[in-house]
Amino acid sequence: MASLQDTPAFPGPGLSTDQDLLLMQEGMMMRKVRSKNWKKLRHFRLQNDGMTVWHARQAGGRAKPTFSISDVERIRLGHDSELLRNLAEEFPLEQGFTIVFHGRRPNLDLIANSVEEAQSWMQGLQLLVDFVTNMDQQERLDQWLRDWFQRGDKNQDGRMSFQEVQRLLHLMNVEMDREYALSLFQAADVSQSDTLEGEEFVQFYKALTKRTEVQELFENFSSDGQKLTLLEFVDFLREEQKEQDRAPDLALELINRYEPSDSGRLRHVLSVDGFLSYLCSKDGSIFNPACLPIYQDMTQPMNHYFINSSHNTYLVADQLCGQSSIEGYIRALKRGCRCVEVDVWDGPSGEPVVYHGHTLTSRILFKDVLATVAQYAFQTSDYPLILSLENHCTWEQQETMARYLTEILGEQLLSTTVNGMPLNQLPSPEQLRGKILLKGKKLTTLEEDIEEEENEELQPELEREQGSEVELDPFLEPEPEPELEPELEPGHEPEPESEPQEPSSRSKDKQEKIAKPILCPALSALVVYLKSVSFYSFTHSKEHYHFYEISSFSEAKAKNLIKEAGNEFVQHNAWQLSRVYPSGLRTDSSNYNPQELWIAGCQMVAMNMQTAGLAMDICDGLFRQNGGCGYVLKPDFLRDTQSSFHPHRPISPFQGKRLLVQVISGQQLPKVDDTKERSIVDPLVKVEIFGIRADTTWKETSYVENNGFNPYWGQTLCFHVLVPELAVLRFVVKDYNWRPRHGFIGQFTLPWTCMQQGYRHIHLLSRDGISLHPASIFVYICIREDLGQEKS
Repeated sequence: MASLQDTPAFPGPGLSTDQDLLLMQEGMMMRKVRSKNWKKLRHFRLQNDGMTVWHARQAGGRAKPTFSISDVERIRLGHDSELLRNLAEEFPLEQGFTIVFHGRRPNLDLIANSVEEAQSWMQGLQLLVDFVTNMDQQERLDQWLRDWFQRGDKNQDGRMSFQEVQRLLHLMNVEMDREYALSLFQAADVSQSDTLEGEEFVQFYKALTKRTEVQELFENFSSDGQKLTLLEFVDFLREEQKEQDRAPDLALELINRYEPSDSGRLRHVLSVDGFLSYLCSKDGSIFNPACLPIYQDMTQPMNHYFINSSHNTYLVADQLCGQSSIEGYIRALKRGCRCVEVDVWDGPSGEPVVYHGHTLTSRILFKDVLATVAQYAFQTSDYPLILSLENHCTWEQQETMARYLTEILGEQLLSTTVNGMPLNQLPSPEQLRGKILLKGKKLTTLEEDIEEEENEELQPELEREQGSEVELDPFLEPEPEPELEPELEPGHEPEPESEPQEPSSRSKDKQEKIAKPILCPALSALVVYLKSVSFYSFTHSKEHYHFYEISSFSEAKAKNLIKEAGNEFVQHNAWQLSRVYPSGLRTDSSNYNPQELWIAGCQMVAMNMQTAGLAMDICDGLFRQNGGCGYVLKPDFLRDTQSSFHPHRPISPFQGKRLLVQVISGQQLPKVDDTKERSIVDPLVKVEIFGIRADTTWKETSYVENNGFNPYWGQTLCFHVLVPELAVLRFVVKDYNWRPRHGFIGQFTLPWTCMQQGYRHIHLLSRDGISLHPASIFVYICIREDLGQEKS
């Protein structure tokens, strides 16, 4: 732990002399922009800690916190801001910039008084964000401690009285006996000044955070209680951490990585501080670090993968009156989403627009969506991105769409089949790296397209005639097949092409419509492997459909199919892609549990990504693995077209597992409501398992009263899991005192297949999936063969 003596104004070397940061510390007036009509002057100032920005109505006015540097994901130029571009006639775009935060927190758009001031703030903020991003584990803890010292030092005199320490303990979420707190305070006050300064506060914190449960574990394997020799550490890794044959090499690697003393590393021994550093690191995390990079086979057909998918991606709020924004696409793509939805309608001046049809949601230009997709498509993952196109446009604007797709996406857009691919399976994610695929309706079959390409006899006038003859049902309006009507997504219904006709002319009008397909050939030609087709039955799909065709299902339809024909659905998804979308009744943009659809092999389970909560925790948990690339290989029994697996009635050869979770302790848990200084949480831990219906369950510990700082539970929860390959675990910490329901404190969700056994820390995330460092819970995980015990 670094000393806090003479703590500098800025946390890193060289930062205190940076001219941009010094200017930010002086503060300046800037316009805070929320809309085209809401622009307010505010005085923004970087605080002396170099890590927080406050604002006031005017210089010297009463200020309040705006954001912490650790909350900032990136800074965007004014040209890249959807909102600031709308103000280009009022202010030069060079004077504006956008602060983008982690999670779902709205962006902060600011306009400086000059280009120079804007550049100073952008450069200064970027310098601090880079510094925070590159902090190691110890530096993050040091900074966290500095933050607490700043908060506890109420009169900002650089020292802390016992009264300030008592207040700090409440801020840190711990109710401590006064006499015990005073004894720790006096032991740390080696200068006997009745205050704590710098290193004294560090020693007080060390005493406060002493981990007796870790010390006992250390002493169980240490012969002298002072160190772990190399062989002792190997024994610990093999016996408790289940590292097996790799334990000897791993022990050396971990000692070199986490032992703080040079002499310890030289002698290949691990001190208790090094042992704790290992346990708190990513190597000691419950999430197996081997699952963090791309580790799965990426050469199988696309339908063999779960694909991270978004529903109504353009929305950042509800489905009825919410705002449509390119920000929805940016956020989805940044979090690894590989299928985004684009609902396109006729717009003014011949420009197609994107919004939720027949609602009051705002509109954005189709070409702006494509420009955003082109920019962000492969920043997080270079595996294929799917544009799920919901086309409601007239012929003319469809032609405009086709032109924009080819011009804006350019080489990124897959417009022809992959060379050498057999016509019996989809290409793999590996073969399609860096490509954008269009999912939508199509006038011809893939085989016909290939034949036309080979013959080079493409004649536009013939395309129209052929389009009116091939596969009329899905594409040739005006009247869709009755079975298709329930499957139309709310807000996606096609608009009528013309006003109702007089009875005498209806027949003629219908004939004219049938003679002309509503789908433009230029747009149709851009759909290659993902041709949208209506679903009637699994038998119909087997007899009439091809591997490159995809059907969409409402959540209710998909769940009914799983219940009534679960095995057929599994087999269907082993050769063809399926997309599932949320119910139209979810006008608040809520979500279903995606696991209920994944267990049948449904690949594209579309989520309202703008809405945090349990469902998105499960989705984020599954796709946290494999490099966060948005593709996760399905278990082998979901990739077999002859599979006997039924999601609701699984039978052998599945070998169940018995899971023991000992919830030991918690560390530095945040408050449920940090505005209430004296409120202390009563934390409990809930362990939830989501998988097949028989495996979906939960259990929880009792609560610890008035201690969110270092609660101890020491309770063991037991689970029996029949199909662990499909199980996702969610660890939730809640406040028992919160009414009417337990207050959410933090969570972490991960697939069973990525879970490490042994003594592990679970590093908690917020509702938005943002790290709550250093908040964690300490557990012991043990997995055994289930020998047929009755499920509890």
